[in-house]
Amino acid sequence: MGYLNNSTVTVDAILTKKGRELLSKGQSQFNITQYAVADDEVDYTLYNTAHPLGTNYYGSAIENMPVLEASPDETQVMRYKLVSLDRGTKEIPTLSFGYDAINLNYNDSINVSPSTTNGLQSAGYTAIIYDGTIATLATGTPLPSGVTTPFFGAQSAVSANAVVVQGLSFGLAAKSLTVTRTTQLTIVNNLTGATKTVTVTVNAKPTTA
Repeated sequence: MGYLNNSTVTVDAILTKKGRELLSKGQSQFNITQYAVADDEVDYTLYNTAHPLGTNYYGSAIENMPVLEASPDETQVMRYKLVSLDRGTKEIPTLSFGYDAINLNYNDSINVSPSTTNGLQSAGYTAIIYDGTIATLATGTPLPSGVTTPFFGAQSAVSANAVVVQGLSFGLAAKSLTVTRTTQLTIVNNLTGATKTVTVTVNAKPTTA
């Protein structure tokens, strides 16, 4: 679907795998009630306040960037959502969960409780561990009843062994490994798209002499 102004595409939208699944069940199942916009394709470092032609050209490089085509891969798009913030807000929401890296030994488990500045966490979070063969990822505190969130169910779009769960907090537990391995854990705020990714290392189970 696209809206044109005779020369350029203003809006380009396609259905995700989940959207096609709902549409196949009939019009009553496919009912769009919310939408979000993002600027994933914009590189704001190109804003040039030293442009020799003056202030009207500071953002010319950004304005002339091509618009990305819509993608059905929910794990790779809408990473940088545009949000409406209260007047006077002085900072963009950022996500944290207390770890810059996670190191687990055999039988270790931790609770991961994300938080977002400005209190924007009512829609909860999506957590993705990119290799579920080295650690178990599960929902700790579930989402409140009735909360609508993005669909990240296409695990193969991330990796064959990825695990994707949603909630307000999460449990991460090491599996029994014969060699030390690493993967990544990404947590996304479902409302703002604020994202943080850390490396997860699971150490090999000690061998007995």
